[in-house]
Amino acid sequence: MKINKNILIFGVLAIGSLFLLVPREKNKSGIEGKVRLVESSEFSRLAKDEKNFLLDVHIPEQTHIPGTDAFIPYNEISLNLNRLPKDKSTPILVYCRTGRMSEEASKEIAGLGYTNVYDLAGGINIYKESNMGVFITPENRNLGKVIYGDVPTTVFTLTNFSPLPLKITRISTSCGCTKAEVDKKELGAYEATEIKVSFNPAIHGDATDVGNVTRTIYIQTDNPYFLELSGTITAEVVKQ
Repeated sequence: MKINKNILIFGVLAIGSLFLLVPREKNKSGIEGKVRLVESSEFSRLAKDEKNFLLDVHIPEQTHIPGTDAFIPYNEISLNLNRLPKDKSTPILVYCRTGRMSEEASKEIAGLGYTNVYDLAGGINIYKESNMGVFITPENRNLGKVIYGDVPTTVFTLTNFSPLPLKITRISTSCGCTKAEVDKKELGAYEATEIKVSFNPAIHGDATDVGNVTRTIYIQTDNPYFLELSGTITAEVVKQ
């Protein structure tokens, strides 16, 4: 029986095309397999672990989930590799407003070799529904070694992660050596402001603030569920 030469050639080409396509599909599946789509409850649990890297990729920039480590536009991941964790096994939690941008960013991050990438399903719009609150982040700032006489500064973020406006009614600290002020005393829904803190261990003129010290910043608000919040600074003060 004679076989049509054109049919034979077509069959060979078709089989060859299949072999070319299979590796690509496997590669695509491999990348997607490294991205885990998680609901807001699981994402919230993971975000509370300081070892995990929380990344906002939404543009334009929005109010971040409290504790966010970095903001990188979803289409500029490759331009900001130095801002991602060096350890590619670090869990990276990616989110945007609705989930579309974070999906693209998550796949690109996984393609860079990161093995634990989590994408927030539904984005921050869904996350807001079950994670309302007022937060100071981080909970602590370690100033490290401070030379007696120096006045180091640091910054906290106060986030009104709720649908209601917020007024800051009082700002205080546990010691006169520590000063704190906020950029804004009235915040709209899902708005944030910076808390600027300075620490002067020599203000008392004695050894009161020498050694390992912890000082607390207090923020009082008009939200009945979050009347007072606090953050701390720690330092090892040494005299030279």
